[in-house]
Amino acid sequence: QVQLVESGGGLVQAGGSLRLSCAASGRTFSWYTMAWFRQAPGKEREFVARITWNTGNLYYADSVKGRFTISGDNAKNTIYLHMNSLKPEDTAVYYCSLGDSWGQGTQVTVSS
Repeated sequence: QVQLVESGGGLVQAGGSLRLSCAASGRTFSWYTMAWFRQAPGKEREFVARITWNTGNLYYADSVKGRFTISGDNAKNTIYLHMNSLKPEDTAVYYCSLGDSWGQGTQVTVSS
């Protein structure tokens, strides 16, 4: 069983920055891919970014490429999402995932 806990969301003005964290527990995940997704009101959940631990491979959705950076700290079993140049359309609940496990989400609101 994997537990994922996100934190770091909040309210920020357009152009600002936030850093989200996702702490994993319950299973060693060094060989797995972890990802961030988001879901805006009235919309489907969409992929944002992913990191593969054993290869260091990173992948981003086109909508966040160049603005968001995913990183991880293996010793802390934690991944991060560094979000810069935030836009109102980035407003959503952000979730991290590992396999079929999901966190509870953290709200990000970007005001114009």
